[in-house]
Amino acid sequence: MARVDPHSFFDDAQPRTKSWQLRLWADFDRKVIRGEATLLFAEGAKGPFDLDTKGLSVERAVTDGGKPVAFELGPEEPILGRRLSLDLPAGTKSVTVSYETSPAAVGLQWLSPEQTEGKKLPFLFSQCQAIHARSALPCQDSAVARVAYEAEVNVPEGLTAVMSAGPDGDAPAEAGRRAFRFKMPQPIPSYLFALAVGELEGRDLSHRCRVWAEPATVNAAAWEFAGTESLIARAEELFGPYDWDRYDMLVLPPSFPYGGMENPRMTFLTPTLLAGDRSLVDVVAHELAHSWTGNLVSNATAEHFWLNEGFTVWAERRILKALRGEEAASL
Repeated sequence: MARVDPHSFFDDAQPRTKSWQLRLWADFDRKVIRGEATLLFAEGAKGPFDLDTKGLSVERAVTDGGKPVAFELGPEEPILGRRLSLDLPAGTKSVTVSYETSPAAVGLQWLSPEQTEGKKLPFLFSQCQAIHARSALPCQDSAVARVAYEAEVNVPEGLTAVMSAGPDGDAPAEAGRRAFRFKMPQPIPSYLFALAVGELEGRDLSHRCRVWAEPATVNAAAWEFAGTESLIARAEELFGPYDWDRYDMLVLPPSFPYGGMENPRMTFLTPTLLAGDRSLVDVVAHELAHSWTGNLVSNATAEHFWLNEGFTVWAERRILKALRGEEAASL
């Protein structure tokens, strides 16, 4: 046994997940996600396989051949949650875990209509940094265990899903529901897994940049962040090509408690940045800088998250200096 991260049950002597295939069903009445998480391996796996969970109810686990896999949920630990221990038969290419989240999941926030700008429809968003992905799905929830993923997200009709991934079309859904497909081909740390579901509209800012928000605020958001492409271009001059294909942003409802979150391909932003004079867009420069420092090159464990933010502040100030000069970068 070789645990390398004090904040995770991840064991680097065991099989390492290469990618996820997710089927997620958002139940706003019960405030839970019902999910099937298929964890794929680079080569045939066997033996003990431990996953992080927090507040998850696990129904069953099966191999790619449909063979049931024995599993056990360990005792609850206040910070780590519960270890999900599986015993993989030889030659296992993937294992699918059927599960349900808790209404009190620390990484999922369910907003009532009254907590949104529009006041008509509910909203869901995730916040997996630093070790909360385990409350949304069973996974090796350590930054060193990077994964690509594909997802199908089933939501009530009238709501739109976005993720830290590229859109990949729609999927069939039953009456009164809609299903969205997503694909993230680049491996990411689990803390950068992100999902939001709500009444959303998008506005294109450039060929690779779009801002999403509730209908009541989307036009204001598009005006406020109209200069984002120039930030991306200047960052590329400093740090090299932007490797994440698109840089989209989501302005969350007023109840969103963070300034910003650098989810790849879908930065989450607070609506308090919509000042009406573009005076607060420096936050976008910071979240964009994470595309190189943090997202592309990550700290191996949560012990060293200060490296993530420290280098990103340095990169942010270099972007601002290039655009506005030394004085602006020193504020």
